[in-house]
Amino acid sequence: MKKIFLAGCIGFLVFSCSKKENTSAEPVSADKSDVSVSAHTANLSGQQIIETLDCTGCHSVGERMIGPSYQEIAGKYSEKDIEMLASKIIDGGSGAWGSVPMQAHPQVSKEDAKKMVEYILSQKK
Repeated sequence: MKKIFLAGCIGFLVFSCSKKENTSAEPVSADKSDVSVSAHTANLSGQQIIETLDCTGCHSVGERMIGPSYQEIAGKYSEKDIEMLASKIIDGGSGAWGSVPMQAHPQVSKEDAKKMVEYILSQKK
């Protein structure tokens, strides 16, 4: 029974940590497939960028899920940590919040990652 439960949890993690499908009404052509995420997110807020990625599969504003809530993160870190946290979004990380690693998001630009961190830090209680 424990093995089945563990296998289900691992399957959920793999499924929930995949990038969301493109829900744009605009079709993606072959020559647009290599455009970086930052080109599509230049005018988006940190919250909007988070919503376009897979972040909500593991995080929420006020409730711990697979990863810490944004309020927990904001309580632990400050504006001086923006650069480091942006790097963690891009490179992934583990150990700061438990044994489940956060997957890397290399498609996210440093500028967008900083916007995301600024939004997360704004959720401080």
